[in-house]
Amino acid sequence: MNLSVKDAAQLLTVSEKTIYRWIKQEIIPAYKVHESYRFNRAELLEWATSRRMGLPPEAFSEPETDALPLPRLHEALEAGGIFYRIEGATREKVLADTVEHLRLGAEVDRDYLYKVLLAREKLSSTAVGDGIAVPRPRNPALLHLDRTTLTLCFLEQPADFAALDGQPVRMLFTLLAPTLRFHLHLLSKLSFVLRDPTFMQTLQNQGSREEIFTALRHAEEALRS
Repeated sequence: MNLSVKDAAQLLTVSEKTIYRWIKQEIIPAYKVHESYRFNRAELLEWATSRRMGLPPEAFSEPETDALPLPRLHEALEAGGIFYRIEGATREKVLADTVEHLRLGAEVDRDYLYKVLLAREKLSSTAVGDGIAVPRPRNPALLHLDRTTLTLCFLEQPADFAALDGQPVRMLFTLLAPTLRFHLHLLSKLSFVLRDPTFMQTLQNQGSREEIFTALRHAEEALRS
């Protein structure tokens, strides 16, 4: 919790009055410390990105990784893979089975990752509507990952993720990245391709891996152009 209300307003390019209004509405991740509100920079940027708020490029700057090329969605999905018939009737059991399917290095503690993902869900649901959720850690740096992955899991049965549209979740995109910059970049791109009609129809039909990758590449190319 290293940012003040003034810092948060500057980062999000809004007024301090707007920040206080969001705090009152309980829609922004804020913490009260000694009668003052504080914010975690990573959480704040993740929150803003998931809501497609326009942010200045410098907000995402990470000097140690700025020279590295940003990952592409289809590359991250190729690394993470697509899995069908994930088991579990509850959010907790679905996440547990999902973590077991993730392609992780031997150094990653799966039990810890499960707890991190569940803690993020308890903070606020990662369901984005239309039966889709995007589980991810609150702060990517906590996991000390060495590569970026996006894993698509289709559920054996719908599960309640407390989605705002009231729909149960039928598929998960689990996003894991080694840096906040990569994390926010892919989260932003994913939010846009999920509005592509062809890609969405392929997902709703639980298409084959080949069909999903083809639809994703086309959606990503359309976004780039």
